[in-house]
Amino acid sequence: MLLQKPVEKIPVQEIYVREKIKLFIKREDLIHPQISGNKYWKLFFNINNYLAEKPEKPYVITFGGAFSNHISAVSALGSLAKIPTLGIIRGEELRSKWRDNPTLLFAKRNGMNLQFVTREEYRHKEKLTEFLRNEFPEALIVPEGGTNEEAVCGVKMMLNEETKDFDYLCTAVGTGGTIAGISRFCEENQKVIGFKAVDDHSLEHTIARLTSKENYSLVDSAYGGYGKIKDENIFFINDFKERYGIPLEPVYTGKMMQKVFELIDEGYFPENSKILCFHTGGLQGIEGANLLLDKQNRNLII
Repeated sequence: MLLQKPVEKIPVQEIYVREKIKLFIKREDLIHPQISGNKYWKLFFNINNYLAEKPEKPYVITFGGAFSNHISAVSALGSLAKIPTLGIIRGEELRSKWRDNPTLLFAKRNGMNLQFVTREEYRHKEKLTEFLRNEFPEALIVPEGGTNEEAVCGVKMMLNEETKDFDYLCTAVGTGGTIAGISRFCEENQKVIGFKAVDDHSLEHTIARLTSKENYSLVDSAYGGYGKIKDENIFFINDFKERYGIPLEPVYTGKMMQKVFELIDEGYFPENSKILCFHTGGLQGIEGANLLLDKQNRNLII
């Protein structure tokens, strides 16, 4: 099964923030119910180019953490395309707990094999990748988060005629592939802002390697660390959904939108700016987040 470009246009919804600034959100989360948002585009050329080579026994291998949107998307793709998949999962302690994890349970039900490795082993993914290439020479090995050259080229399709008129293009940043693609293929006059969900100093190098342009800046929006959820994050996400009818997840897009509103209030954007934020999906992560919040007797994400 080749991934197809969607026939229907992905909606761009307008949100008025204040009189002289207009904020919009592009609903990439609606592109596919299971292969959501930027994950669809990051896998687009990876999987299509791979299948075009007509491997005798297709096999897709990738990496991710306990609640990884990427693992979820790859497992769904494997199920739909009837391609066996293998997920290398960070955290050996999850070996006996995966049934209690909605993301890993979903991946397993999609037929994905799960191999759990220690966090130390996971940090040396280059060594793991080399081992896997030797063991599965025909396999497509997709890096963590799906970020590689094919992914960056796929992100180009998040841009179209509708996105050309914006002054600022905003995206959450995890592994750097999405912001690199937007930076490389956007209009010359546009400025790109990446909202970092993770404190990773190697991101700058990764993004610079994948785009030749210097039209982007990075803003910290981790709010205490990757995957950490503060009460203020929950309040913002729930209030946002109530106001605009748009669900956000707490790791990437929720924190990005919260930070965008803060920057607007601080006067970061010039008057008459048109700002477009990309909703990069990942809503599957809400269930796992709520399990953790419930154990802590905290408010849930609605």
